Amino acid sequence: MTVYGFGVQLNTSGSRVWMVGLPPGLDVLNANQRLHWRKKAPITRELRQAAALLARQARIPTLARAHIVGEYRPPDRRRRDVANLYPSFKAAIDGLVDAAVLEDDDDTHLVGPDMRLGPIVAGGQLVLHIAELPEVVA
Repeated sequence: MTVYGFGVQLNTSGSRVWMVGLPPGLDVLNANQRLHWRKKAPITRELRQAAALLARQARIPTLARAHIVGEYRPPDRRRRDVANLYPSFKAAIDGLVDAAVLEDDDDTHLVGPDMRLGPIVAGGQLVLHIAELPEVVA
């Protein structure tokens, strides 16, 4: 089942968790690719803008801190090293910063992204699971 869009729920500790599913079929960036910046930039922009748009549509409030699990739903059953998709998840998280979900994506505001492999989806899909964390008082 392809889930495209967004949603919110409570996790077992009672904090809110949002799901932002980018549209299936978007090109993804792989850490093993050696792309020229002119080829990489439009892919990065598309991932970033899609995440920002969906986060705004979901009306995710500004969070002091969050834990993000990035789920990649592949288009087929081939073996994958999901950690190689970090550049794609980074672009999507930058979109969350653009949408003011996080003030910044540094370690004081963000735990993660932790990357996981999900079920098969036609075209492949990136899904962000954003869990609200309590603010750290220094």
